[in-house]
Amino acid sequence: MPAVRAILAMAMLVSAASAQAAGPADAMPVGPAPLYGVTIDAVDDVPAVVDALAHLPHRPTARVVFDEGMRASHYAAPVAAIRRVAYVMGELADSSTLKQYTPPELRERASAYLRTLGSQVDIWEIGNEVNGEWAGHPRDVVDKTLAAYDVIRQGGGRTALTLYYNEGCAEQPSHAMFGWVERNLPARLREGVDYVFISFYEDDCRIATPPWSAVFQRLGELFPHAALGFGEVGTRRAAGKPALIAHYYGLAVDHPRYVGGYFWWYFRQDMVPRSRPLWRDLDAAFRAQSAALTR
Repeated sequence: MPAVRAILAMAMLVSAASAQAAGPADAMPVGPAPLYGVTIDAVDDVPAVVDALAHLPHRPTARVVFDEGMRASHYAAPVAAIRRVAYVMGELADSSTLKQYTPPELRERASAYLRTLGSQVDIWEIGNEVNGEWAGHPRDVVDKTLAAYDVIRQGGGRTALTLYYNEGCAEQPSHAMFGWVERNLPARLREGVDYVFISFYEDDCRIATPPWSAVFQRLGELFPHAALGFGEVGTRRAAGKPALIAHYYGLAVDHPRYVGGYFWWYFRQDMVPRSRPLWRDLDAAFRAQSAALTR
């Protein structure tokens, strides 16, 4: 789709130019603008994290994982520092800890975080790997997701939903991604959420490479207005990390609302400080992503 690729290229140029001209307080672009994502799973050594983010070739979007049991105020200073050099996506509850919350508790958590960090968080991840078998019973998961979604939506924030890609490798067939979405997510969420991401770990889902353009085509039909991308990728195998980074950030997915993302889960461990070799791999991958999204 040459016209779509041209629009994305223009969005990248505008984003880069405004970041240079107007400084780090710039608002995140609205609509299907490319996301150059990384994940920060703990706010340790924030100066080194900020330095690693600041020297990447495109302004990144940093997912910050908000740990269970932590008050929003714990993240105020780290998120403000990160926001000076990156856009921020705040993860309200990781799938691994979702069972620890009731829907009212997650609603209150979303409200507290929005009150404290609303000016510093560009995207709120209101559900993470929601179809994963470990996340809980579908009804409970959906109730919690909607509780967070309603708070952020009513507060004027942008929302993101991350699904777990397990087509062909689901431990329980009822949790396979597409069917789970069709059976469990109400239309108001599917039509209103701003971003929908796929989490995919080759270590955990050993299948043939999915036809990603077809996958995102179907995803776009289920979520007719959302920008689409990958919300988590990574591997625990050290030897495989450079190739995996290059592969995913360099993907060319043919969909008009595809924005990339990827959000390498191990950014803090692998690329901080930026003297680590994998930081250079990520630097090259960001450049490749820019080219892939404009092909």
